[in-house]
Amino acid sequence: MLDDMKILAARDSEGTLTSTATQHEQTTLQVEVREPDYDGRPITNIIVAGMGGSALAGQLAKTWLDSELTIPFEVVRSYKLPNYVNDSTLVIASSCSGNTEETLSCLQEARARNAQVAVISGGSKLGEFAKENHITHIDLPTELKIQPRMLTIAQLRALTALLAHFQIIKFDRFGEIADAHDWLATETANWKAEITIDKNYAKQLALLAVGKTPVFYGGELTSSAAYKWKISWNENAKNVAFWNQYPEANHNEFIGWTSHPVEKPFAIFDLVSQKESPQILKRFAVTDRLLSGKRPKATTIEIKGDTLLKQLLWANILADFTSIYVGILNNVDPGPVPLITKLKVELASSED
Repeated sequence: MLDDMKILAARDSEGTLTSTATQHEQTTLQVEVREPDYDGRPITNIIVAGMGGSALAGQLAKTWLDSELTIPFEVVRSYKLPNYVNDSTLVIASSCSGNTEETLSCLQEARARNAQVAVISGGSKLGEFAKENHITHIDLPTELKIQPRMLTIAQLRALTALLAHFQIIKFDRFGEIADAHDWLATETANWKAEITIDKNYAKQLALLAVGKTPVFYGGELTSSAAYKWKISWNENAKNVAFWNQYPEANHNEFIGWTSHPVEKPFAIFDLVSQKESPQILKRFAVTDRLLSGKRPKATTIEIKGDTLLKQLLWANILADFTSIYVGILNNVDPGPVPLITKLKVELASSED
């Protein structure tokens, strides 16, 4: 089925496979920091307020830039900001749609607390508010017309530009994203629809997981990648999925696998970077050995790339390809998420 181009086209009404095949182009996205005035106040902590893929971009940035960041960096996925937010906090409100109510709420609260604020948006309420109030902002390209979850790399590029603008990081980090373009293009070409199963790693992984509930495990460097695989599975495959990270998983979930037989309807995936500490790498192997006979054997996904950034972007794109193929095997359309749209409409109407 996955090698039948007619079936792929018929079940993928929004062309998500085509969109995913061009995600590497987002690494060179031209971004402009608008209303760039920065009053020079000291910034002692950073918050990225966003949901879904917007929050993911923040988490990717936090992981990737950890060695350079000298102040706390938190991702908030909620309506409210932490109590410590004040005039020395930089709050970046990020939403592809521009209508995410949780993000709009955080922006209003940040302004009320006189925080330094900035916005990343695809327009609508958030973008309009930024323009009307002369807030530093970056407009995401609306002409791409793809699902927000597939704009994570564009959001990461915008976020990096803002962090450089506010002198949190060096601007060469922005260029580092663009430097990954050619390598990512070569790698992801191997996962396109026209590449057959015998040569297509994404299709092979999809066939391992179809009909099962996947659980994705990451380490300290790949936890954001594991989360990405979980949300891609939820939205593209319309398939419930879970994620966790080491070492935390060994302190609770590890025991949760022990009370039932191995014939559980799960597929276990370990997202492994050789840049992890030796002790984290050891945990992947020892956990799988000790849980032998208690859960399905883990499939190890060795994340490629000679830098951490390349690895995170590689895993990000592979997650979308693989989960889209699972969606097609599930006989669902990978693109639309009508239930989320309905939820937002009902939440908005309940405010009346």
